[in-house]
Amino acid sequence: MSLNQIGGLSAAPIATDSGHTDPTTGVVSASAVWRSPPANIRVSMSKQGAEIDRLSPSPPMSPVRGGIRADLSVACQALMDGPMEVREHRSGGVGGKIGNKGVPVYVMMPLDSVTMTNGVNRRKAMNASLQALKSAGVEGIMMDVWWGLVERDAPGEYNWGGYSELLEMAKKHGLKVQAVMSFHQCGGNVGDSCTIPLPKWVLEEINNDPDLAYTDQWGRRNNEYLSLGCDTIPCLKGRTPIQCYSDYMRSFRDKFSHLLGDTIVEIQVGMGPAGELRYPSYPEKDGIWRFPGIGAFQCYDKYMLSSLKAAAESYGKPEWGSTGPTDAGEYNNWPEDTNFFKREGGGWNSEYGDFFLSWYSQMLLDHGERILSSATSIFENRGIKLSVKVAGIHWHYGTRSHAPELTAGYYNTRFRDGYLPIARMLARHGAVFNFTCIEMRDHEQPQEAQCAPEKLVQQVTLATREAQVPLAGENALPRYDEYAHEQILKAASLSENDEMCAFTYLRMNPELFQAENWRKFVAFVKKMKEGKDVHKCWEQVEREAEHFVQVSEPLVQEAAVALMH
Repeated sequence: MSLNQIGGLSAAPIATDSGHTDPTTGVVSASAVWRSPPANIRVSMSKQGAEIDRLSPSPPMSPVRGGIRADLSVACQALMDGPMEVREHRSGGVGGKIGNKGVPVYVMMPLDSVTMTNGVNRRKAMNASLQALKSAGVEGIMMDVWWGLVERDAPGEYNWGGYSELLEMAKKHGLKVQAVMSFHQCGGNVGDSCTIPLPKWVLEEINNDPDLAYTDQWGRRNNEYLSLGCDTIPCLKGRTPIQCYSDYMRSFRDKFSHLLGDTIVEIQVGMGPAGELRYPSYPEKDGIWRFPGIGAFQCYDKYMLSSLKAAAESYGKPEWGSTGPTDAGEYNNWPEDTNFFKREGGGWNSEYGDFFLSWYSQMLLDHGERILSSATSIFENRGIKLSVKVAGIHWHYGTRSHAPELTAGYYNTRFRDGYLPIARMLARHGAVFNFTCIEMRDHEQPQEAQCAPEKLVQQVTLATREAQVPLAGENALPRYDEYAHEQILKAASLSENDEMCAFTYLRMNPELFQAENWRKFVAFVKKMKEGKDVHKCWEQVEREAEHFVQVSEPLVQEAAVALMH
């Protein structure tokens, strides 16, 4: 998300106590202390004096996370046997509306569900947890299918081992699956507690030709995802990146053809860092970017610059083709710190600005078009939907230039709709527009940075409606409170004629199975499935949900017992 969100919010375990056995039940119960996000995230920030084209003072700190959760349920303990994470970007798509009303809920699996040795991580706990999700009324799960695991060692050699087992496990429990073709690196974004790099042979090629990686104006390379500038260059052992992505998806289709349309109902096609259709303009690794910085353009590898040069010559301004904007500040500036993004007389609103931003955003759209065209041909007539994840970049949304969106590749300003072209591109391929930050409210975010997630979601909803493309959503940060659930329900029903086609909940982790959180989650799932035409108070829904909570209780206990063996 994405990094669509606030830095440093990953729910990493900070301490665990030794377990003990309950003498009455014989079930092991270990208490643990976890940092938890506050229900209402607020940020205290102060903006210091702007200096044109110089690095601003350090931006405001990320929210301080407080509170502890002790005595987690046994299901939590089962899931805690290994690195757990809460990453804000991996989103969901379709997968079967419930009749003509209601929004099916999917749950994101842990990032490390499949191990580096291609097995299922925490197998017994995983099995019991999936059964608990099914008992709660969850429609299915979303899982990352990592390029860096499956085709790790050699080009064209695919090891689907762990995914075969995980998909069969989902089928056994009657859960549908949204499979994410994850062509990006895991690690370096919020919540990425495990690291899964790109395939070894791809990294070897990047080492031989560093321009295969996205590059900023200071020469900093980013290995999260291959630069879209080399999409059609046979730079990977004789294949183009697009051919590699296509071959990977084709191998997945052939390996799991018996599950397509039944268990596997959606393929989300990764198109950039964090799996999102965007440039890696706000990299959090090594503290390069911090919320709410404007980010930086990523067009300085030789392949991108070659395209820019050709575009400038075609436009009749060859002098514009040697570099991107030189006055756009640095990663942690604010818009008014820069000549390019400032409100009055900013370069973004000039002829040059329009030329550059049109080229930069069109390159991203063409990248999406190339991959979707391939995915459409590979998966057509297989009974599945395709979806694409778009980042919810809500900070500085209230400014005229929308700087963080521009550096990410979304040409969205006070005077231009940057999401309608994306929606229309997806509509041409019948793909779902998947969007994040659905749970956020404007007032929860730092107003000094003019954050406006609600207004952003409304704009995206209008764009998808006009383009007649299905909209799906996800929460960007882990939230377990009813206040966030209510906001998701509201956002899921923004469309006048239809509801969201699906919602994917972040993420299956220990805190989800904590007693109070689980009770609220089951009620939330029930409310989503019933749809906007059903008017019931939360208390009534929770009373009805108690039955499902009681049914699932022995299942989460089973996860703990499984962990003991």
